[in-house]
Formats: sequence, C-alpha cells, structure tokens
Amino acid sequence: MLTDFPFYLLLIAVIVMLIMLAEKIKVAYPVLLVLAGLGISFIPGIPPLHIESELIFIIFLPPLLYEAAWAISWKELWKWRRIISSFAFIVVFFTALSVAFVANYFIPGFSLALGFLLGGIVSPPDAVSAGAILKFVKVPRRFSSILEGESLLNDASSLIIFRFAFIAVATGQFIWHEAALSFGWMIFGGIGIGLVSAYLIMLVHKHLPTDANTDLVLTLLTPYAMYIAAEEVHSSGVLAVVSGGLYLSNKRLVFLSSSSRLRGVNVWESLCFILNGLVFMLIGLDLPEITEGLQETGLSQAIQYGLLITGVLILARVISAFSAVVTTLIARNFITVADSRNPGVRGPLVLGWCGMRGVVSLAAALSIPTHLDDGTPFPQRNLILFITFVVILTTLLLQGLTLPWMIKKLSITDPDYVMPEEEMYNKVRKHLSDYAVEQLHSRYGAELQAQPGLRQVLQKLEASGSQSGDNVLFGHETKEVYRSILNLQREWLTEKNRRHNIDEEIIRRHLLFLDLEEEKLALL
Repeated sequence: MLTDFPFYLLLIAVIVMLIMLAEKIKVAYPVLLVLAGLGISFIPGIPPLHIESELIFIIFLPPLLYEAAWAISWKELWKWRRIISSFAFIVVFFTALSVAFVANYFIPGFSLALGFLLGGIVSPPDAVSAGAILKFVKVPRRFSSILEGESLLNDASSLIIFRFAFIAVATGQFIWHEAALSFGWMIFGGIGIGLVSAYLIMLVHKHLPTDANTDLVLTLLTPYAMYIAAEEVHSSGVLAVVSGGLYLSNKRLVFLSSSSRLRGVNVWESLCFILNGLVFMLIGLDLPEITEGLQETGLSQAIQYGLLITGVLILARVISAFSAVVTTLIARNFITVADSRNPGVRGPLVLGWCGMRGVVSLAAALSIPTHLDDGTPFPQRNLILFITFVVILTTLLLQGLTLPWMIKKLSITDPDYVMPEEEMYNKVRKHLSDYAVEQLHSRYGAELQAQPGLRQVLQKLEASGSQSGDNVLFGHETKEVYRSILNLQREWLTEKNRRHNIDEEIIRRHLLFLDLEEEKLALL
C-alpha cells in the first residue's frame, strides 16, 4: 500500500487538473475522469486496482448523500414530491422490471431473478453527472430540483430491489410476505433511524460546549453514524442519511453558529469535490478487473449485451417521463398538483435524457460475491459486472455529451421564476434592509441615540440598502444590538422562504451574507 502511495497522490493531482480542463472546455467532468481512468488503466506498470464495494458504500456514499441532502431545497422537494417519488420508486421499479425481462429473453443463462438483480444495479441515475452537466446550461429550477430530489431517493429503492433479487438468486426462492415486511422495515426503519439520529445529534450540538472545530468534526461523523446504525439493523442506510440530512439542514440555524456554518460549507465542498473526482476516476481504472472474467461470453458479445441494456434503460426513462406528464394531466382533474399546465414535449424529453449512471451502480455490481454459500460460483457475475461498466460508460458519453446541446436547442423557459435571478436578489436585499431599518427604529430607538456605530449602520441602510459593517465604529453594546438585528433578519428570510414564491438559492445567499457579517464582528 505504502509503495503505491505516490501513485495515489499523483492520481489526485491528475483529477484536479482534469476537472479544471473540464471547466475550461465546458464538458461535464465525470466524462473526462472516466475516460482518463480508462486510459491510465492501459499504461504498463500501473499498480493493479481492486475496488472493494464496501469502500464505496461506507466511505464514499454517506458523505455524498449527506452533502446533497444539505444542498437541496426542502421547499422545492416538497413542491415536486409526487413526481420525485414516482421517479425515485415507480420509475426505478419499472426500469428494473424492463431490464429483467429483456435480459431473461435475450441473454443466455439469465434467469428472471438475475435479470432483476441486474435491473436493481443499473436502474438508478447518477446525480453527480447530471449536476455537473447542468452547471454549464441554464435550466428551469424545477428540473434541477426534480433531478436532485430523485437522486436522493432512487439509490435506496434500487438497492432494495438489488437486495431482494440477490436473496432470490442465492436461495432459489422468494417469499412475498417476508419480502413485503422487509421492504417496509427498510423504508420506514431507515427514515425513522435517520430522524432519531439527527435529533440526538442536534441535541449534542446545542447542549454540549462545542465550537466551530468540534461542530465540523461532528458533521463529518454524522452521515457515517446514520448509515452504519441503519445498516446494522438491516434497514436502508441511504434513506437514514437522506432523512437525517434533510432534517438537520432545515434546523441549521437552530443548532449551528455562523462560524460553524461558514466553515462547514467550505470543508464539505472541498471534501465532496475530491470524493466525486475519485469515484469517477476509479470507474475507469477498474476496467482490467471487470474484463478479466469474460472468457466464456466473449468481449464483443458482452459489449452487445451492454449496449442492449443501455438502450432499454434510456427508452424506459423517456417513456416514464412522458407517462408522468400524462398522469399529471389526468390527476389535475381530481387533486391539486404542483403545476396543472401542460409542460409540452421539451420538459419531459430533458428529464428523460438525464439518465447517466455512476458509482452506485458500480458499487452494487462489485458487491456481488464470487461464490454462493454452497461454494458454487455466482451465476453470470462477470457478465453483470461488464454490462454495468458498459452502461455507465455509454450513458456518460452519449447522454453526458449531448444533454447540454439538447437543452440549448430546446430553449426551455422557466415558468416558475420569471424574474431574473439578480433582479430578485436585489429586490429581496432591499426588503431585508427596509426590515432592518424598521426594527432598529421600533426596538432600539434609545440605542440609536446613544451609539454612533448603530447610526452609521442605519445611514448605510437608508442610503443604499447596503448592510456591510465595514468602517463602522463597533463597541460592545453596538455589537450585541447588531447581532440581534442579524438574527431578526434571519427569521424574516426564513419566513419569506416558507410563504413566498422565492427561489431558496437566493434566500441562502442572503443568509450566507448575514453569517459573514456576524463573523466580521469577532474581528472588530
């Protein structure tokens, strides 16, 4: 391990350079990293790489899910909950079912149980890839919210399908009532464990004498604790991390200080930057291990099977996207839907094309043991691994490279937020400043008369709407009043986010500014 350490350091340096190159040429970095990993794997003398599935599930998956749960807007998640739930559960099951029947019919030696196993592996789209692509192209907020929300849940549903199919293959039987009970426990147990864990962790943050450093360490440990706790009792670790992360994200203003929030943002962005880069590079580097066991099927035949399954996945998702539209148009006659307007063809087409596969699929495939409990080789393991690799590579290249072009050609407008983002930001800033002026006059009239620093802040707010505490004479009493004004503004922003049609990203930008203002006070 130590002898290969320089290689791993060099690998991280290559990842950083490739991500910078991707930013320069406007290509999603997962595409470049997978291709680079493929190229490096053919270089003579490269240390052999064996990826343990536990490494991905335990080390990579919890923090990536946790960070995604913190980043997503709960307001948008709730608004689009029906379509998100349908894509995360119904569409995943439909995709797995389609793969199962096609594999059973066209691939020799594939039973229906093996088909479901393969379907559970390749059914969940990868959020990182879609997110990296959508950075370069402006899309309506609802699309990114649906994709982000789906990605938080589809890993759990696909892994549940994978687990049940694995049991059926290993034991040769499938008991429906036991499966139903186990399915319910995995979902509700995972969510429950995540929420209970999150509440206990919040109490630790609130009642123990933590500072920014200890808060940061605790947030790094939190996703692992949730995931392991849930998996130990055979429920869904993915759902535990997602539910707990969503709960803590919405309570961040309650139990974390401004310093902890600011440091946490920077550390988590850097951590996930490295983790995402590593997992996509590892996909390419694992090619030699994946191809070494294909002697029985043949490389060309295995590639054909992989392309067949890829086509099924793309077709199933596109069909599902348009089916969701039809279902919504019918349901609007009976229930209140998030948007009763006909979205047309362009929106569902974009959602249907965002089906790139990634690291969860590879990890699930690698977790298949080489032998069953009775000592016999696991049927079709090598072929399943290779098909998974072909699916990941093909969807990343085909959909990843064409999705930006498709979005630009379709020219989709945002029906939710018609006002430009910067204009909305400035409007909220003006209202926030007016609210601060109102609170200074109504609550701190006497302090305004006695403290020159507060009068300086008031003059800035009234003149230009600027709230920066720069060049303001802050005494101890003035700092305390200013902190209370900042807290009142946070409450105002939280209430506006809850009740008004404002993009939560704008709200979070203002909350970040208030945190920075509070941090400045410690330096004055």
